[in-house]
Amino acid sequence: MIKNKLRIGVIGAGGRGTLAGHWAKSDRATLVAAVDHRPEGFGDLAKAAGRDDFDRLDDYRRLLERKDVDAVAICSPDWFHEEHAIAALSAGKHVFLEKPMAITIRGCDRILAAAKRARRKLYVGHNMRHMNFTRTMKEIVDSGAIGELKSAWVRHFISYGGRYYFHDWHAESKKSTSLLLQKGAHDIDIVHWIAGSFSRRVAGMGALSHFGGDEPDSLLCSKCDRRGNCPDDNSALEWDRPDRHLCCFRKAVDVLDNQMIMMQLDNGVQACYLQNHFAPEAWRNYTFIGTEGRIENVQTPGDRAGEKTIVLRTRGSGSWREYSDRVYDVKPAGTDGHGGADARITRDFVEFILDGKEPVSSAVAARYAVAVGCLGAESIAAGGVPKNVPKVAKGLAGL
Repeated sequence: MIKNKLRIGVIGAGGRGTLAGHWAKSDRATLVAAVDHRPEGFGDLAKAAGRDDFDRLDDYRRLLERKDVDAVAICSPDWFHEEHAIAALSAGKHVFLEKPMAITIRGCDRILAAAKRARRKLYVGHNMRHMNFTRTMKEIVDSGAIGELKSAWVRHFISYGGRYYFHDWHAESKKSTSLLLQKGAHDIDIVHWIAGSFSRRVAGMGALSHFGGDEPDSLLCSKCDRRGNCPDDNSALEWDRPDRHLCCFRKAVDVLDNQMIMMQLDNGVQACYLQNHFAPEAWRNYTFIGTEGRIENVQTPGDRAGEKTIVLRTRGSGSWREYSDRVYDVKPAGTDGHGGADARITRDFVEFILDGKEPVSSAVAARYAVAVGCLGAESIAAGGVPKNVPKVAKGLAGL
């Protein structure tokens, strides 16, 4: 490791791998090499980094052999996370791992165990903890303004389910388990973070209400005669993208597009998460209710990612709460990468490795988000039967 400078390699240059552009522009980190099997992935990363002088590799094992790489950012598709993370940790690299941590609870626990054995640092990219509206909501709850937290509700409206998740590998459970992981892990993690506790029990219900169907699995959007008149309104915008080309009504689709789970947290907080992939708008609505009041984020026209208005309603209790409600207009954090969250999360990782600073999120928290998503999917498949969330092994709880 160069003194005060972290040398980073990326597995999965395109897609989320482009967040490495922040490291490439940092004075405390540098981008050394990247791995991808698609040439366009390297082009996307070069554009984000503002430079193209990093080494381009076609095998992640070659990256892990390099002595000039201190840390590896794993931004490969979800079902590769376990393999890539364990290999990187075992090779003596620090790891930035995109969420979800893995697609099974066992996979997450194997990664945690590998980090402990290797004595290397593991960071999981839950960037919503770095968004201004979630940070504001946590500060309000922590301040005691709504009293003791008792309920948390999340409504997740997704208008682009077809454009992103049902036209590619996400729609097959063998590669994603459930969209309660790829999308819901963010929100489950935020509920745990703001509530200050993890779920111990989960139950759910859901359906494949819009996508999926009887189309052959071999049908490509670029060869479909309904390309310009598809029941999926978004498909015409993306049909010739090489990474989003499979028919969203193919037989292989077996993840749900309309689902909800209920969570019982260790500290008694009751929570629920609702997710819909064919909604007419795209935003997340969080509501937290305590013994003295309620906060809720409200989307207004023109909101960019992370910019929300938060309303605090309070009950009369013989104090100032009896006389006033409050409105918080959340400040914009930037337009680059999830409302500025990507810049913050990449900086947080560097400070975690170089300075030993406590990160905003933890690998154990990321594991619990996956556990709830996996068990929520199991509960739905079992007709709503509640599932108990297994605790992290004591020897791994501090990671």
